[in-house]
Amino acid sequence: MAKRLVRMGIDVGGTNTKCVAIDNNTHEIIGKASVFTSHDHELGVAAGVVACFQKCMEENNISPDEVVFVAHSTTQATNALLEGDVAHVGIVGTAKGWLSSLLSKRQLHLDNIDLGTGREIAIDDEFIDGKKLTDEHIREAIESLTNKGVQVVVSTSAFGVDEDGPEAQIAKVAEDMGISATRASEITKLYGLSRRTRTAAINASILPKMLDTASKTESSVRAAGVNVPLMIMRGDGGVMDIDEMRKRPVLTMLSGPAASVMGSLMYLRASNGMYFEVGGTTTNIGVIKNGRPAIDYSVVGGHETYVSSLDVRVLAVAGGSMVRINKQGVVDVGPRSAHIAGLPYAVFTDPDEIANPQLELCQPKEGDPSDYVRVRLENGEAVTITNSCAANVLGYVQEGDYSRGNAEAARKAMEPVAAYCGITVEELCEQILAKSYEKIEECINTLAEKYKLSHEQISLVGCGGGAASLLRYSAKKMDVKYMIPENAEVISSIGVALSMVRDVVERVVPTPSAEDIRAIRQEATQKAIESGASADTIEVHIDINTQESKITAIATGSTEVQSQDLLAAASDEELKQIASEDLRLDPSQVDLEASTDMIKVFTAMKNDVKAVRIVDKKGFIKVQVNNAQVETTTAENYKNVVQDLYDGLAVYTADAILRPNYYVCVGARVLDFDGSSMDYDQLLMLMDIELMDADPDQKIIIVAAKNTI
Repeated sequence: MAKRLVRMGIDVGGTNTKCVAIDNNTHEIIGKASVFTSHDHELGVAAGVVACFQKCMEENNISPDEVVFVAHSTTQATNALLEGDVAHVGIVGTAKGWLSSLLSKRQLHLDNIDLGTGREIAIDDEFIDGKKLTDEHIREAIESLTNKGVQVVVSTSAFGVDEDGPEAQIAKVAEDMGISATRASEITKLYGLSRRTRTAAINASILPKMLDTASKTESSVRAAGVNVPLMIMRGDGGVMDIDEMRKRPVLTMLSGPAASVMGSLMYLRASNGMYFEVGGTTTNIGVIKNGRPAIDYSVVGGHETYVSSLDVRVLAVAGGSMVRINKQGVVDVGPRSAHIAGLPYAVFTDPDEIANPQLELCQPKEGDPSDYVRVRLENGEAVTITNSCAANVLGYVQEGDYSRGNAEAARKAMEPVAAYCGITVEELCEQILAKSYEKIEECINTLAEKYKLSHEQISLVGCGGGAASLLRYSAKKMDVKYMIPENAEVISSIGVALSMVRDVVERVVPTPSAEDIRAIRQEATQKAIESGASADTIEVHIDINTQESKITAIATGSTEVQSQDLLAAASDEELKQIASEDLRLDPSQVDLEASTDMIKVFTAMKNDVKAVRIVDKKGFIKVQVNNAQVETTTAENYKNVVQDLYDGLAVYTADAILRPNYYVCVGARVLDFDGSSMDYDQLLMLMDIELMDADPDQKIIIVAAKNTI
């Protein structure tokens, strides 16, 4: 019998840390484990990561030699910034030439970075003229900073993007002095000296804590006998090995929410819609469009950075959110959660224990409002009521849902609360869910507007243990589609276990040539390899933004151990059914207009325009577009088709010509190109590079959609 190969993913949530073990070949879930997130442990959340990992191995008889992949998300970076648990940062800057030095010195004199929570990153700086950049002068500058309490150094220089020798020299001197250092050019290759340096300063501020935690986590995993590389979830949905994380810990911001979208993408047929992860403390909401999660630059304390992460909105309302009341009814729900307050949910309590319940208004933690609900029981214990309690009483939580509890227990605990407010228990439950929904609705509408999602494209994918507590109510209110998949409670851990290595390289190039594009492609490939990807698995997506004169290369790949495809191929009829359901039409109204062995393109007339759904053989809807045209051609002749569509689908406005967006189906890939973000020659150059390895006679499908942004 062949030895099984196991992938393990650990996700750190606000309430629970969960681990799943997955068969590498079949993607069958072998086992699950959960522990409370160790916020107050001396090792922080890392203690829970290790405990959960070890528990999963022990309970499911997984031997160390079977484990081929270990990855975990982390809230460490986000928590450190939110709580102000950051190091004092010293900036050592340099530039060549008197004018450059004068301008750069001003740009590098950063104020302390306000973290938006009443806390800040303390910053001091020293500037060295490029002509005087010697090791001796660098040591003097660093000593001056350490005398002010600086714990970690940022090395930065004007034009460091193009020539990082000065930054490397400063960093080496710092490290030789036993001080951790961050090079600004190592974090990003984009211009903008102040913003690049600020991003590096944020990275540096969490570096000591993250290094300490990473070392302790890695040593614990090694002590368990597991010797494969330890991978860490990035905020943009990829993973990197722990050595890369030691250089760029800032990339792990929002890695927890990133895990849920990767689970939605890789484990579910959720290539379009909104992922809606409900934990005990927070709800994470973000967008998946055309098979890719929405990405944006992170903002810390109102300061823009160059850190790419999933565009996730984190709401302080979830399944375990406590309720605030007054005599008129529900005042608010959250942000305090039952777990953080140390109170059990009423709905998960034995009904017999809820005897003679008495309402108490309380202040769960210092600084909280004093009108949160606590219910004291006859036995002296206390419970609280939450969104999960309300949803169970009103019947939104169904048999088999992870958040299914005892509605009778919840109802008994709510009776004194409802009496205090002068309403029925049902009215109390409705008010609780309505208050939570207000925050959710605003978030969903904001994201839909930002990413141009029509109402029919809003499909909520429920993840997390508390999904049923909020999802069905929200979907009913908005009249949108939803799904709560099997294993929803551990979908984030699944996402971590199945994640691909990812790295991003960005460059400012005003008029990029084919050689520029090849160079950035190679650089992104090399970065992915350094982060732990196997070279022969890497794919690179290139985007050119002429308005910002920027090229972005996103490289994704697998670790060396390869897995079989997760989902079996679906029949044409099954794929048509999937497309029809997404279009909200009867299958008889939907046509299969073009197809290859790997891709099917379905179309239908809807609201007097042609709606198109590109579906791959596994049933993933890769693209949803309206007002589009579909053409089949070969790799050799594609340019003629592109030219015709470029002119035929152009939209002329008062001040611009909006060219169509293109989706090129070649093999199993669907390549997308924004026709309005680049000129025609750049568009063809980018397509040429993507198609240069294709056989001239290979059949390809081109879908072009009018761009009305």
